[in-house]
Amino acid sequence: MKFEYPHSLSIPLGVVVKRSAGVTRWVKYAWKASAVLPGAGPADWKVLRSDGDVTEFHAATLPLTLYVSDAEAYAHELQARTPSVYAILRPSDVGEVAPWTVALVTASPYEAQDYCDSAEELVEKIPMPDGLCAWITAFVEKHYEEEAFVKRRRNKTRVDQSQDGIGDPRIRQVSDVYRAPRRKEVLN
Repeated sequence: MKFEYPHSLSIPLGVVVKRSAGVTRWVKYAWKASAVLPGAGPADWKVLRSDGDVTEFHAATLPLTLYVSDAEAYAHELQARTPSVYAILRPSDVGEVAPWTVALVTASPYEAQDYCDSAEELVEKIPMPDGLCAWITAFVEKHYEEEAFVKRRRNKTRVDQSQDGIGDPRIRQVSDVYRAPRRKEVLN
């Protein structure tokens, strides 16, 4: 049984991962999620382009789901200099051809930040294509209402007016507890 959130929208999003030659002798290849393909069909590390040491793969197609509860996060991302989507990649056991598994695609920077807390996943920021940006903008305009800032007001009563000098009620004292201590005279 699959649960669907009310008013959520989803679109298939292909993730393009670029493999280039490593810059050190310890790392053979450098991997980076470089682009997304809105409305892409299913793929499993299909080679899109190869140019010398650089190869681009259509690694996977996952649903990008927008939730009403995350509309504030989407609005925040759309206000960025370069609106982006985030691909979360996990290490794979397959080997050299596909060392990463695309686990999730999200448009929420808050959700991507949660995955950055773990050192196990690789979180890649990918610029949004214009069509995808327009689709997310329409979703945000329909479902997001910015809350007006309401400054908290202090209570007008003054609590510093009376000073009874009692201090801690568990300790019996006749005099003021805030007075300066008196010097005791030593009798010889």
